[in-house]
Amino acid sequence: MSASSRLIYLDNHATTPPDPRVLAAMRPWWEENFANPHSVEHAQGRAAEAAVEAARTHVAALVGAEPREIVFTSGATESNNLAIKGAARFAAAQGDARRRVITVATEHKCVLESVRDLAAEGFEPVVLPVGPGGLLDPGALRAALAGKPTLLVSVMAVNNEIGVAQDLATLVPIAREAGALFHTDAAQAAGRIPLDVAELGVDLLSLSAHKIYGPKGVGALYVRRRPRVRLAPLFSGGGQERGLRSGTLPAPLLVGFGEAARIARAEGLLERGRIAAQRARFLAALSEAVPGLVLNGDPERQVPGNLSITFPGGVSAQAMLGRLEGVSVSTGSACSSAEVEPSYVLRAIGLGDSQASATLRIGIGRFTSPADVDRAAVLLAAAWRHALSETQDAAE
Repeated sequence: MSASSRLIYLDNHATTPPDPRVLAAMRPWWEENFANPHSVEHAQGRAAEAAVEAARTHVAALVGAEPREIVFTSGATESNNLAIKGAARFAAAQGDARRRVITVATEHKCVLESVRDLAAEGFEPVVLPVGPGGLLDPGALRAALAGKPTLLVSVMAVNNEIGVAQDLATLVPIAREAGALFHTDAAQAAGRIPLDVAELGVDLLSLSAHKIYGPKGVGALYVRRRPRVRLAPLFSGGGQERGLRSGTLPAPLLVGFGEAARIARAEGLLERGRIAAQRARFLAALSEAVPGLVLNGDPERQVPGNLSITFPGGVSAQAMLGRLEGVSVSTGSACSSAEVEPSYVLRAIGLGDSQASATLRIGIGRFTSPADVDRAAVLLAAAWRHALSETQDAAE
């Protein structure tokens, strides 16, 4: 396939392509040793169990945790539900009088909905706003915590649309001083910024394998052991994963998750520098071709590879995508892309509906080449000019 005909994938925040090394690590556990990792009565089962525990060690190392603090799940959505609902329900069952649960307006849907679902169980959801750059003001969190005893605070490490990294080093101590647990959805942070749960002081942290070049359908929840964080499980079963997440563990997926975590830890520093350079190259080329581009989110707090860009001229992103061939980008979160309304994240940082509707999310990743970003900038600029011409013609 020629360079000009190759599909350019720039939607790495929706999902990353599996690394070939991940696929190679997984394959034997599909074809050769397909045993249940809980069938420890025989050698094949014990081998699968050992592979799962090796994967747990790699995932734990990626975030600075102990292996026994890692609970495997089906992905970050389940991890977020387990962290938020599990902490609230366990505390309530123990007679804890705290009912306030705090989160942020730009969180992933599964966090916002988990917090809101708790209202039906007698909890008080509090959703804090963010500033124009997408950051939570520490003063706003402090004020919310001062209003009433709070059980849990959940703040995303890196936003999945605008790529802004929250200042967890400042926010976590504020919550801890108030006696609240702190959870962070780190699905978009792992591999993109350094993470160390001990250094951050978080109690709960969610991960997803397919955001770090691993397989879909598997994730993890870090649950702090000392002092111990207690959760109520979401569903009943055989008591796997220390009773927090019943169900047969998918050994091949977990092996892939472990290998993806190992690679991210070993190569993350160099990869982040390379991706940051690609991002700068792309933004410079596109800005020259499309005067008036607006970059969303605090520019000093954005992770390498992310670009949320609002295009000028009243051109809708959907119109641009209809004219764009050979490049995969999105208008926002894959979990909300079926909705007709503009992104709630962009609204939360102050964009009007017309601006939000003219915004694209670009996700540069591990396998993006300089030639890819150069060609993508050309194709996006051409799509914008075409859509702008049509918009102007329709207005006349």
